[in-house]
Amino acid sequence: MTDPYRVLGISENASNEEVKKAYKELARKYHPDKNDDSMSEYAESKMKEINEAYDEILRRRANGDFGNEETKSAPNTDVDSLLRRARRDISNSNFGSAEEIINSIQASDRDAEWNYLKACVLTHKGAYVDALRYANNACNLAPNNGEYRLFRDNLNNRGTQYAQTTSRPGNAGCDMCDICSLLVCLDCMCR
Repeated sequence: MTDPYRVLGISENASNEEVKKAYKELARKYHPDKNDDSMSEYAESKMKEINEAYDEILRRRANGDFGNEETKSAPNTDVDSLLRRARRDISNSNFGSAEEIINSIQASDRDAEWNYLKACVLTHKGAYVDALRYANNACNLAPNNGEYRLFRDNLNNRGTQYAQTTSRPGNAGCDMCDICSLLVCLDCMCR
């Protein structure tokens, strides 16, 4: 691999924020969806190179290979990498692995992305009330993030639909008391 710092156009002494900023700018510039058909193949290969460089820098820094003393004290480098791994695990349906990663992150480093990923894992486990709480936290921490808002709204709608189906008037037979009463009556008739 070529020098990942050169790919992102930054020096080895760049701060973690400078690394992230450079990555985001290049990702916006070369994202295949933002380029016309004649440039899409080049943009795709460039995007792959940018992602590999960014991942390599994060890996190096997580292993203690920093360019200067200032970045050694920055704790979020490996947290971002862990959150990216957890997101990848969730998209690959490796919820157990994602949950382990998410739970390993210290409380002081739990940001909007952490809350969103925690909500995703909890949703998979069927813990919708807790998932909604974390989804709300994610939206409060990053109110302009459409992905978080859509996820939260879907959870809210799920709860509304459940409430409507279980409390609809004239929905006899769906309430546990109605079912028990029916079973008692049937038992009496069989004797």
